[in-house]
Amino acid sequence: MASLARVKEAVVVTPSEPTPSCVLSLSAIDSQLFLRFTIEYLLVYPPRQNTNQALTATRVKAALAKALVPYYPLAGRVRPKPDGSGLEVVCLAQGAVFIEAVSDRAVSELQHAPRYVTQWRKLLSLHVADVLKGAPPVVVQLTWLKDGGAALGVGFNHSVCDGIGSADFLNYFAELAAGKHGEFRPMPVWDRRLMDPTSEFPRQQNHAGLFDKVPDLSGFMNRFTNERLCPTSVVFNKTHVTELKKLALSTSRLSSEFTAFEVLSGHVWRSWARALNLPSNQILKLLFSVNVRERVRPSLPEGYYGNAFVLGCAQSSVKELTEKGVGYAAGLVQRAKERVGEEYVRGVVESVSGETKASPDSVGVLIVSQWSRLGLDRVDFGMGRPVHVGPICSDRYCLFLPVNNDGDDDDDDGGGQGESVKVMVAIPTSAVDKYEMLVNSPYS
Repeated sequence: MASLARVKEAVVVTPSEPTPSCVLSLSAIDSQLFLRFTIEYLLVYPPRQNTNQALTATRVKAALAKALVPYYPLAGRVRPKPDGSGLEVVCLAQGAVFIEAVSDRAVSELQHAPRYVTQWRKLLSLHVADVLKGAPPVVVQLTWLKDGGAALGVGFNHSVCDGIGSADFLNYFAELAAGKHGEFRPMPVWDRRLMDPTSEFPRQQNHAGLFDKVPDLSGFMNRFTNERLCPTSVVFNKTHVTELKKLALSTSRLSSEFTAFEVLSGHVWRSWARALNLPSNQILKLLFSVNVRERVRPSLPEGYYGNAFVLGCAQSSVKELTEKGVGYAAGLVQRAKERVGEEYVRGVVESVSGETKASPDSVGVLIVSQWSRLGLDRVDFGMGRPVHVGPICSDRYCLFLPVNNDGDDDDDDGGGQGESVKVMVAIPTSAVDKYEMLVNSPYS
């Protein structure tokens, strides 16, 4: 089989105007061990008539140079601080990387789960495995597909920005490429000290088991390390979500209603646990990102693009999770989300910045990351909106992804989840058939 993509050009793109030369500190949340990797997005665009590929690539490259002016730290390089206390960015306009490539694949082939975890790897040819060894914080690859469509692969150093921050940058970058030169608001805000420890809050341990280790009673880590993982993709539309909410209410002791995120997370977590066939006394955790921009006081300023999330933590034994129904699981998620307040956030900040540099363990853990409300489905480089938004590599992280053109209204999740969602996660091969059966059959 031919290579997925052939690189035509790879260049370093520097800011189009002079930018400050300085060293900027990253926050305690930015610097945590858990975030020292690359977020990798894949956006797939349908064919458009009369697309001039050479002109489009030139426009995208020029727009990247312009976007790196207000976002100049994304043209710097991340390194550990000399005293080992955290990370910092050396800003000398070193630049980002832009790659143009061509592929023999069509748009339709990229809209479903890949056959194996790394099948789409070449759609972001420069994979930054170690983000602290002088690599650019941003890599952009524009790949032209055989049917005239395009795939945009983008990698961000997660230590520099979170999902919301990276999506803000991508939308600004795309608007410049599309020739939209309206006022850019809000302007990007650095001010990373806002997510550092503060003397107002003495050392806290109020993070509900987030960093507690649980015994591996089932060879869990060995299974996820050594067994081949098979990517899966399931779309839940508004009708599916409504049915899940009704089912959750009927199997819960709580009187309050559930949001779409809570029932979807609970259902996927429970299906995952049942498919893996784990011992009944194995403790499992569901970790999920919670945006804290409005959960700390004072709230973070608009335009803050650093990491401004913590992980909520729901925990259960396999026996209770699998036997008690989706309402029980959704209730655990709901309570875990409600626990994330000012004290919880400050407790996490203190723990990840202390001498131990706490980091979540992987035993028994499923991590859910919500990409569905970041605005990635609005990223338009002049080629229209993407028909697919997902990861370059679908792995054991469970991603909630946007589904375009569904016409659904958002629910009241307060920044959590819209009504139609694509759920992608890679499952050990021995469990994938059972997982797909269970996740598609909530009443089973």
